[in-house]
Amino acid sequence: MNASFFGELLQAISERGRAFIERTRERRGLPGQRSDSLVELCEELLSGRGEASGVALAREILLRYAELTTGPRTAFFEALATKFGADRERIAAAVAAWEASPSELTAAELHVAAEPRRQELFRRLNLAPGGTTALVAMREQLMDALARRDDLAPVDADFVHLFSSWFNRGFLVLRRIDWSTPAIVLEKLIRYEAVHEIRDWADLRRRIDPPDRRCFAFFHPALVDEPLIFVEVALSGRIPDAIAPILADGREILTPDRATTATFYSISNCQRGLSGVTFGSFLIKQVAEEISRELPRLATFVTLSPVPGFAAWLAGERASEHSAAVAAEDRAKLALLDRPDWWQEPETAEALREPVLRAAAAYFLGARTPRGVPLDPVARFHLGNGARLEQIDWLADTSPKGLRQSHGLMVNYLYDLEEIERNHEAYAESRTVVASSAVCRSLLSLHDAESDWFVAEHHARFTLPWRGRVGSEPKAS
Repeated sequence: MNASFFGELLQAISERGRAFIERTRERRGLPGQRSDSLVELCEELLSGRGEASGVALAREILLRYAELTTGPRTAFFEALATKFGADRERIAAAVAAWEASPSELTAAELHVAAEPRRQELFRRLNLAPGGTTALVAMREQLMDALARRDDLAPVDADFVHLFSSWFNRGFLVLRRIDWSTPAIVLEKLIRYEAVHEIRDWADLRRRIDPPDRRCFAFFHPALVDEPLIFVEVALSGRIPDAIAPILADGREILTPDRATTATFYSISNCQRGLSGVTFGSFLIKQVAEEISRELPRLATFVTLSPVPGFAAWLAGERASEHSAAVAAEDRAKLALLDRPDWWQEPETAEALREPVLRAAAAYFLGARTPRGVPLDPVARFHLGNGARLEQIDWLADTSPKGLRQSHGLMVNYLYDLEEIERNHEAYAESRTVVASSAVCRSLLSLHDAESDWFVAEHHARFTLPWRGRVGSEPKAS
């Protein structure tokens, strides 16, 4: 209601500001209808001081931008990059002032001078009714252009910088989603689900309505009825090792007071234009706290996560004759993965279990990007949030997508509330992967007894087993 009132207030200010602008133009003998280019309007918005006229002008700019096709949009992004950057002369003067007399005052001027003009432009555009929504959409279109135009990256960086402040955790509201939630929000959950497709309304109801299911989402006051990110949670008596029983129609429903485990089995970002702004870490921790207060018996918080890049990585390792991630005796067995419907043949699936699990352990504990972080994006997210790599689940997702991306593997990341901060620090400082002893044992079977791996009684911490390109020799850490 407050957001709606504020929006109506901005709308009213915008209308009055627009009338004021038109009267001013008439007094100056200018045409009643504006013929200025979009760039000229942006310059006028930056040079203006009046609040009402600024809101009206911001609204007009966003309305005109919404009418642009792909080519003119790209030209507008080019103008943002070239015409609305930092004022170089002001920067030079600020640097000279700082060098002549270093002080808080000259440092503040240097900070202001270094800021690109487009950041202030975005702030003023944000004052228009629906301005935040329009700017998020604008950034999404900019991301499409970035695929072909690297020179627009500074504009994108400014969007991320501002959005990180505007969508700070302090502004976000956590709401539980259930069957009584307005349909406009429920429809968006169906549309935005990115991990396990929601087939229809009945499927959605099975995920949010039963007493052993929960769904939570973050909202922002400026984006009414638009979830930013949501998580689906299953309550159970043990750590699940497959997704099908969680999503099954007609499954046995567990009363919440018997549950000991909360499983985050689907986390979906809803606004592509907010990519690069972190919500998930806050969401998981706050949902864990919310559920703990409601159900004190819950002792275990885990994910059941996809492994989107494993199949492609394993194909590359199999193609390398000197791969350190694939044991020599496993190569012939891994060729069975090329057979259609191998997973439906019990003997074939059993023959593949251990070789694939060994390769998966190498993938999680060793495969890294050139920047030295885990190759798997889901692993980067959860490990960075302080989770532990707890369990690799064999044939946990036999959907076409699961088989194509990961040969059916899924993973449990454990959020031990007493260890989260320690695990997070270990990952942040040295990219250490904290893993259970079961996962470590799978990897140890790739190497001889003299390998310099360290396995603790309950879990092991690994850094990089090997670096560089596929097939390079392993290094113990």
